[in-house]
Amino acid sequence: MKKIVLHGRKIVGGCAEGEALVTHDSISGWGGVNPMTGKIVEVRHELSGQSFADKVLVFPGAKGSSGWSGIFHSTRLVGTAPKAMLFNTMTTKVALGAVVTHAPAMTDLDEDPLKIIETGDWVKVDADNGIVEITKKS
Repeated sequence: MKKIVLHGRKIVGGCAEGEALVTHDSISGWGGVNPMTGKIVEVRHELSGQSFADKVLVFPGAKGSSGWSGIFHSTRLVGTAPKAMLFNTMTTKVALGAVVTHAPAMTDLDEDPLKIIETGDWVKVDADNGIVEITKKS
């Protein structure tokens, strides 16, 4: 199995690992996610109908209103939050969403995670040490 290591900046500390769920579409909190299931409900979204619960969510960043913090806080409370988050574009929406989710979160990786990680890859996020280990699925 091929293993790739990336380095980046911690947003929320901790360590978690799991199967990656990758999207090239930004995610809207308010109206884009069902917090009870962790499913993307935005109709035209690449992941529409798929749940990020217990996955390592890899995405470009947040879009929309300030609903991110409330929706992602709810996912943590009901147990549908991602295990970890990796994203490219830092905004106050995504930062606050990551903080209230309590999932390890990183950005500013030395390579674009959207070009390296594919859905189904196994990803370990060690945000405390700024390390992401990717084990390719194939």
